[in-house]
Amino acid sequence: MSWHSIGMIAAFAVAFTLLSRYRSQRHGARIPMQAYIGAGIVFGGQLLTQLGVAPVALFFTPIAWTGYILWIDGAIYSLRGRSLLRNHPAEFAWLALCSIPLWLIFEAYNLRLENWIYIGLPSNRWLRQIGYAWSFATIWPGIFETATLLRALDWNLPDQSAAPRIAKPIRPALAATISAIGFLMVAIPLLVPPPMGAYLFGSVWLGFIFLLEPINRWTGHESLWSDLSRGDSSRLRALLWAGMICGVFWEFWNWFAAARWFYTVPILSEWKVFAMPLPGYLGFPAFAVECYAMFALMAPWLDWLSRKLGRRQEMRLGLLDL
Repeated sequence: MSWHSIGMIAAFAVAFTLLSRYRSQRHGARIPMQAYIGAGIVFGGQLLTQLGVAPVALFFTPIAWTGYILWIDGAIYSLRGRSLLRNHPAEFAWLALCSIPLWLIFEAYNLRLENWIYIGLPSNRWLRQIGYAWSFATIWPGIFETATLLRALDWNLPDQSAAPRIAKPIRPALAATISAIGFLMVAIPLLVPPPMGAYLFGSVWLGFIFLLEPINRWTGHESLWSDLSRGDSSRLRALLWAGMICGVFWEFWNWFAAARWFYTVPILSEWKVFAMPLPGYLGFPAFAVECYAMFALMAPWLDWLSRKLGRRQEMRLGLLDL
C-alpha cells in the first residue's frame, strides 16, 4: 500500500468519524441551508476538479475550504442553536480577514527557510493574489470552526469529576522566562545559515506558543495556560485535534488541486503522505494552538477597533465559544 493510499484512508476515516459522531448527537436546531450548500461546494468542487474543469481545479483549495467552513458552521448551529458565522458574522469576517496577515508571518519565514513552494499557479498576477488571499483567509476560520465543532460534539469534555479551580497567579519571572525561550525558538531559525534553518521550522511552529501564551495570560487575554491552571484542558485538546483534522484535509484537498503547494522539507522527504513528509503532520496540532495564541493576543485590539467604528456589542471573534 502506498503512502498516498494511507493518506486517502486517513482522510475518509476522519470524515466518517466526524459524520458518525454528529449523527449520534442530539440536535438543538434544524440543519441550516448553509450546511447543504457547503457540502455541495465540497463535493461539487471535488468532482469538477477530478473532471479537469480548469477554473475549479485552479482554485480548488480555497473552494473546498469555503465549503467546509460553511458546512461545519451549519453543523455547529444545528447542535448548539448558535454559531460564529450565523450569529456573529462581523466577528467571522474579522477572523477571516486577520487570517491573511497572520499566515503571511509564516510565508515570510518560508522565504528564508524554503520548506515549501507553490506550483501550478495562474500566470495572471491578479488571479494569483486572489488565490493567495482567498486561501489564507480560510486558515484561522477552518481551525476555529473545527475546534468548536469538536466541543459541540462533546469530543473534549472537561473532567466533570473535578471541581473547577481558580487560576493561580502567574509568576512574572516564569512568564518572562517562557516568553524568552519562545523568542529564541522563533529567532534562531532566521539567524542560522539557511541550509541549517531548513531543519528548524518545527521550532517556529512551537515557538510562538511559548512566546505568546505567557503574554496572553499575564495581560488577562484568553489563554490556554489559564485554562490548564483551572484544571480544564478541553479547549487545548479540541485545538490539538482540530489541527490534526485540518492538516489531513489540507493535504488531501491540496493533492487534487491544480495550483498547490509542494514541500521541500529535507527531513524524511521520501516518506510523503500526499505532499507532506510524514513527520510534518506532527506540526499541525501545534500550529492550531499557535493560531489560538496569536489570535487571542489580537482579539482585544480588534474589539477596541470595532467599538471605534461604532459597534456597541463586544466582539466574540471565535474565541469564547471555542
